[in-house]
Amino acid sequence: MSSEQTPNPQTTDIPDQLPLIPVRDIVVFPYMVLPLFVGRDMTVKAIEAALSGNRMVFLAAQKVHETENPQPGDIFSVGTIGMIMRMLKLPDDRIKILVQGLAKGKILEYLQSEPYYTVKIEKVAPPPSESPSLETEAVIRTAKESLERLMSQGRVLMPDVMVVIENLEEPGRLADIIISNLGLKVEISQEILEIEDPVIRLKRVSEILTKEMEVLSMQQKIQAEAKGEIDKTQREYFLREQLKAIQKELGELDERAEEMAEFRKRIQDANMPEKVLKEAEKQLKRLEKMHPDTAEAATVRTYLEWMVEIPWGKSSPDNLDIKAAATVLDDDHYDLEKVKERILEYLAVRKLKEKMKGPILCFVGPPGVGKTSLGKSIARALGREFVRMSLGGIRDEAEIRGHRRTYVGALPGRIVQGLKQAGTNNPVFMLDEVDKVGMDFRGDPSAALLEVLDPEQNHAFSDHYLGVPVDLSNVMFITTANVIDSILSALRDRMEIIGIPGYTEEEKQGIARRFLLPRQLEEHGISEAHFRMSNAALQKIITQYTREAGVRNLEREIANVMRKVARRVAEGKVRQYNILPQTLTKYLGVPRFLPEMEKEKDQVGVTTGLAWTETGGDILHVEATAMKGKGQLTLTGHLGEVMKESAQAALTYVRAQARNLGIRPKVFSNTDIHIHVPAGAIPKDGPSAGITMAAAITSSLTNIPARHDVAMTGEVTLRGRVLPVGGLKEKILAAKRASLSCIILPKRNEKDLTELPKHLLRGLRFIFADTMADVIPSALHVPPDFGLKPKNSKPDQGHNDQTNRKKRVAATRARPFGRKSPTYLQPKDHP
Repeated sequence: MSSEQTPNPQTTDIPDQLPLIPVRDIVVFPYMVLPLFVGRDMTVKAIEAALSGNRMVFLAAQKVHETENPQPGDIFSVGTIGMIMRMLKLPDDRIKILVQGLAKGKILEYLQSEPYYTVKIEKVAPPPSESPSLETEAVIRTAKESLERLMSQGRVLMPDVMVVIENLEEPGRLADIIISNLGLKVEISQEILEIEDPVIRLKRVSEILTKEMEVLSMQQKIQAEAKGEIDKTQREYFLREQLKAIQKELGELDERAEEMAEFRKRIQDANMPEKVLKEAEKQLKRLEKMHPDTAEAATVRTYLEWMVEIPWGKSSPDNLDIKAAATVLDDDHYDLEKVKERILEYLAVRKLKEKMKGPILCFVGPPGVGKTSLGKSIARALGREFVRMSLGGIRDEAEIRGHRRTYVGALPGRIVQGLKQAGTNNPVFMLDEVDKVGMDFRGDPSAALLEVLDPEQNHAFSDHYLGVPVDLSNVMFITTANVIDSILSALRDRMEIIGIPGYTEEEKQGIARRFLLPRQLEEHGISEAHFRMSNAALQKIITQYTREAGVRNLEREIANVMRKVARRVAEGKVRQYNILPQTLTKYLGVPRFLPEMEKEKDQVGVTTGLAWTETGGDILHVEATAMKGKGQLTLTGHLGEVMKESAQAALTYVRAQARNLGIRPKVFSNTDIHIHVPAGAIPKDGPSAGITMAAAITSSLTNIPARHDVAMTGEVTLRGRVLPVGGLKEKILAAKRASLSCIILPKRNEKDLTELPKHLLRGLRFIFADTMADVIPSALHVPPDFGLKPKNSKPDQGHNDQTNRKKRVAATRARPFGRKSPTYLQPKDHP
């Protein structure tokens, strides 16, 4: 760029209308000569029009560089009138032109937009030259000195440009030539172009030069610091190499060779499988060829340390004494016979067959029943190491499979870390809370567990960090869960499910006497000489201060009593404190759980159901009320969709059997029925309350009281069939806690009672119902002439016939329930 041999704009005749050339990435100033590369059709046609005329164009900068077809609003209004001096067509169909800025101009109006822009312009004439003032001379000197300092710091300008700048004394032209050679942003250059006063324009250029000097100084400082770091690294490298040469001459041991020899020995001692051994030796050879201070060498060194620390061939001997193992299990846990039997069976098979696949057990039960502590007891009985890994809240698949070595800070998964922690390849590995595993964008940990918990696959488990197969077939995996429904179905299929239900009151007393009281005495620093709790007081804590399936809250309440006793002993009041039921309120306050009022008397429309929850079983009172209305059904109590559908099915059944239940059919059209399940803040769902709601609706519409000492559970169909349900032990425990004497169960659940402990069934009477005809007379105080429609009977013909009606009533009274009497199972008859 140069300003030599420029025509004088004062003598050049400039027309009012010129073709417009939008310029990108640059602002053209007057007296400026520069080449432009043109490729857009609109610009090419504008150049052709200018060449066919006076060769003049108007050059204006675009506001946005990326705009391919700029509109008038995308172009600055102030630009430069230029003349095309030369044109050259390039092989790629572009045009190269050499333009020279003549004068500053301003767009007044766009006259033409197709095929190119034609604009009406106004020439911006510079102010009349005056004799330079002291201020003008000072501004000129300041700008030239700033430019010289900028060049001294490394900014390069062409020599001929510097010659022109040194000889210029006009502030406007000096500002234009300086700013056009600095290569600044379009916005800054356009700002300078639009300033009309030359002195103000040159002052603004001086400010820009000062800022550029600051930026250049900072850049030089950063470069100097970076160069210093490089020089320091190179210096350390040379010194380290010299030190190695000195040590070699002196005959001293080479630390690196010693490290490689140690790795090689540890690899040989690790008893690795063949594939793993090849990979370890390969990585060791790579490490020998690397410089010890590189990042890759640190990564390989960490990888080899993991490889040699994993117990590939080290296993602990199993304690195959079945009687001793049974003694350990009995000492650590009360009851849980099914689990103990399964562990002893595993030991028996292991004793007869040396090589066998480790079982995958899943303990499912409410909180506090001893699932996690049972894993420790199993490890102690087997004589194995115990590793516990909590899966609650894990959402990253890499927690199971590990990270790949390409990531910074990569590590193996927690399965491999557990093996390293155990130090053997056959520990008891407990995966706690497997039902609380989540998933997000980082993967699904449950899917990663499919390979871990499959005996057919886990002999060659692949960890992303190690990249070699890891044998997990000797590991005994135990998982725990509160609910089984949230576990991935494929994962659930790979595990042997063992249910651990809640404890009865007798079992809680036994656990408290054998485990909880001795442990709390030791933790509180007191002995039996200071503390004694009667069986009645312990029973009162279980029934009136806790309501749970496990024993965690029971242990907390016992600890609460002991803390108060320990305080009195610490204060010097040393004596034996006997905890009795009547003194228990001094330690624990008023009872938290009292018998509910519904159980004290029979009421119309109130029936008692049995529910299963994650923390065990519970009783559920269902209230039904009939009131004058339009036949609507209202359901409240935070019910789920399945429970609402059960209520609809129960109402439909009652409507279908209205005549046999003694209910007028017209009642359903002018009566609203409201079903409410108390404890409305607790969500409730499931089909097992179907017969309970059907009995409540029947009681409400017939005004017959329901029995308060009878609880029931079962799903009802539109035909009145009673379908089986689950969670039987938890529901029976809930009935016993509520002091209920009779339970109505589905007929198909009768076989499930054989698996329950005999002491659990003591004091209860069971009624097994096949249809609602078995439920209604047992749940309600029905009169002698009350009866349902006989089973498999045909519809009556001619209901208006008085004779047929008398026969139908007589038949109903003779055989009230249309079938044989329901089956009653007395406690003494139960096997």
